[in-house]
Amino acid sequence: MKKLFDPDKTYAIALGGGGAKGGYEIGVWRSLEEEGMKYSAVSGTSVGALNGAMMAMRDLERGEDLWRNIRYSQVMDVDDGAMGKVFGGDVKAKDLGSLFKRAIEILKGGGFDVTPLRNLLGEYVDPKKIKQSDVDFFIVTYSLTDKKELDVIVKSLPEDEICDMLLASAYFPAFKNEPLAGGKRFTDGGVSDSLPITPLIDRGFRNIIAVRLTGGFGREKKIRVPKGFTVDYIEPKRKLGNTLNFSPEQAAYNIELGYYDAKRYAYGLYGNYYYLERTMTEKQAYLELMDIINAYPADPGTEISLRTIHESVIPKLAKDSGAEGDYYDVLISYLEYAGEALGIPEFRVIPDTLLLNEVRERQTPQDKLLSRAFQRLK
Repeated sequence: MKKLFDPDKTYAIALGGGGAKGGYEIGVWRSLEEEGMKYSAVSGTSVGALNGAMMAMRDLERGEDLWRNIRYSQVMDVDDGAMGKVFGGDVKAKDLGSLFKRAIEILKGGGFDVTPLRNLLGEYVDPKKIKQSDVDFFIVTYSLTDKKELDVIVKSLPEDEICDMLLASAYFPAFKNEPLAGGKRFTDGGVSDSLPITPLIDRGFRNIIAVRLTGGFGREKKIRVPKGFTVDYIEPKRKLGNTLNFSPEQAAYNIELGYYDAKRYAYGLYGNYYYLERTMTEKQAYLELMDIINAYPADPGTEISLRTIHESVIPKLAKDSGAEGDYYDVLISYLEYAGEALGIPEFRVIPDTLLLNEVRERQTPQDKLLSRAFQRLK
């Protein structure tokens, strides 16, 4: 497969905020490293600032170690078991009283104590490495004291302030707000710029890859991309979980999703759920689609005209599967729908024909999507 991005260019990376969704950015980083992507600058907001610190240190292994071993209690002063039940939907009636009491205590105390997050930063972030790095590093936060957004050049900070400013960028509103660097108070940088592309454009970085964590807290600033600059986006097409779901299982899933979404970006892979190398022309895809439709067991003795197939069955199939575009898009959307329903694994890069064959091998005599398309003919 041919790469779509230029491995001879050097990129700047913008990492968005999103709390517990941050493992996705580590997966993207791992994937782009494998593909030979070179970077010289990184900007981050909130959890993107924490991951940006790892990128500035050029320590992917440390970043992966953090996210593969993440626990709620490493971020907030909470009980891992109780939080796991909350986000796992496993809260029993007998647990509600103690959970409610704890929630009241947290609210009365001004929010979640983030001493664990401060300790986590101290464990994983090496300020000296950041200062000496060949990577330019910028973070966005918002000063409640000064009532303004701050675009921070991290290398300009004293070593003993770097972790404070990383914490300032990630100061989620539910956290207990305490004075940080210079005695000032801050809140999560996502309130002003959840995907910090502007700091890179303003400093003249022309080739930018922006990693967006969808469904999170914050406001994405509108940008104007100047002539001669490019901004490519990598973002999930599936949910990354709750912003505060710091479970290792969710983090592991997000890392895997980020890894393969970056493969989709690097090679222009097709699909929303799967990662498909296109091998079929539209005409070949059309013939395969007709084979699938003709193989559907309609009512005995019922003959469906080609006009009905083209004007009714295929449009209904396209609508129900969310397909846009030509017959190739309709076939792929159908295969993705059917493949997910049949439990065909998604985390791999495969030719479109392989997914087609796997769907055919596992397909039940009456699949729900085709059933709906044919049902409406009656």
